[in-house]
Amino acid sequence: MSSKNPLSEKSYDFALLIVKLYQHITKHKKEYILSKQLLRSGTSIGANISEANGAISKADFSAKISIAYKESLETKYWLNLLKDSDYIQADLSDDLIVKADELSKIMFSILKTTRINK
Repeated sequence: MSSKNPLSEKSYDFALLIVKLYQHITKHKKEYILSKQLLRSGTSIGANISEANGAISKADFSAKISIAYKESLETKYWLNLLKDSDYIQADLSDDLIVKADELSKIMFSILKTTRINK
């Protein structure tokens, strides 16, 4: 992916990891419900960041980043649930949660800045 900012690149890379994990869970564990939720929330982060990059106003930008932030929190929930129900290994889940946390921190910082500068 050719991107203009680190957040877009990181969210795209994260989405690829989520897609690959989804493929693994559905193929090897035959789990389709929880993994689909993970797929939706984990790929939605980058999609909303992409939309934010094309925002037509500061409010629109802030709203899209806010949605992406909430999707990152939801993704961590699904990762923990899949780990605790033994569909994925703890080390893999923990690594992805660290990556989701990194995205969350960047987005939270952006939200603080954009809302202060209203």
